[in-house]
Amino acid sequence: MSKETAVPAWIPGARFEEALRYAARAHAHQARKGGTVPYLAHLFAVASLVMEDGGTEDETIAALLHDAAEDQGGEQRLRDIEERFGAEVAEIVRGCSEPLSIPKLPWTERKASYLRHLPGATVSVLRVSLADKLHNARSMALDHGILGDALWERFSAGRDEQATYYTDLCVAFRDRGSSSALVSELEAVVARLFAE
Repeated sequence: MSKETAVPAWIPGARFEEALRYAARAHAHQARKGGTVPYLAHLFAVASLVMEDGGTEDETIAALLHDAAEDQGGEQRLRDIEERFGAEVAEIVRGCSEPLSIPKLPWTERKASYLRHLPGATVSVLRVSLADKLHNARSMALDHGILGDALWERFSAGRDEQATYYTDLCVAFRDRGSSSALVSELEAVVARLFAE
């Protein structure tokens, strides 16, 4: 009896390869908050979570580019993403971005705006956003294990504000019926991270 070879849901093509290059160029000089890890590590992790959750090529490309407009050029960057990768990718990136106003709004306003838009977000935006927030929470939990409460000094908002935000995210994703495995993991990581 022979084993059948599994076939991937989609084959990475030229657009995906260009998205890898684009993300690498856009975030080349950016490190993860409070450290020296290249920011690209986060983008790869989010794209991996999206693929493992059954994401499409457009969703995976958006995962690679989800912070490009927010962190690297605002509306102009978003227009460039749409020209290169299409309207669907650009809409997912927009849906995963905090308001692109310059200067940036205060932390509390940005997070409140993000939470307000999740109930009406598309399934694609929810998948990429959930992967993003899960990877961020995983990273914070890992760093908290090393740094303890000194971790919160990295952020403009303290532990309590972060706890409220991540708890509210869990509720928003659960209410929308997002992928139960990823939501369950996010809930578990958040509970561990913010345990008293």
